[in-house]
Amino acid sequence: MQQNPDEYYLDGILGNKNLVLLDIYKEFLPGIKRFVIREGGGPDEAEDVFNQALTDIFARLKNDGIQIHKSFSSYLFVTCRNLWRKECAKKIKERVTKETFSEHMDKTTTEETVREQERWALFEEKFAELSEKCREILGLHLKKISGREIMERLGYASETTVRQRIFKCKSRLVQLVRTDRRYKI
Repeated sequence: MQQNPDEYYLDGILGNKNLVLLDIYKEFLPGIKRFVIREGGGPDEAEDVFNQALTDIFARLKNDGIQIHKSFSSYLFVTCRNLWRKECAKKIKERVTKETFSEHMDKTTTEETVREQERWALFEEKFAELSEKCREILGLHLKKISGREIMERLGYASETTVRQRIFKCKSRLVQLVRTDRRYKI
């Protein structure tokens, strides 16, 4: 019996299957890029949103499973759209926050600062547990280095391979953080 496309994509994400991930990138990334660019973003931001969406879907599959009511493509698009809107809202909030930074610092409690430091320490600890290659590629990605430049620097065959590797490394990092008992702090 042939697997339906939704199951094919979800099983591929959950299993980190390279051919399925490649199919997902080829099939859906161009549409997400068009959407993000139309909404005022750039190609790199679109790729970041797409990668984050796949990472989120992977985490949901790993933890709770996913109920898709229409199609995988709709689910992926809605996830990307929501992430992009959240990113836009964050940018607006950052502008406002910079203007009111001193007011915010007065309101920030020591407890909140300690919790934030604990979260950051957990992230750094789990980041250090990743393989050297994952730390290197995620470090470049976090510095907003383009996929093409990462490909050239690290000798990957294509930008798609770079995106897949970033996805896998992010997924591993999310898994390490979420399985730590301190995660819910």
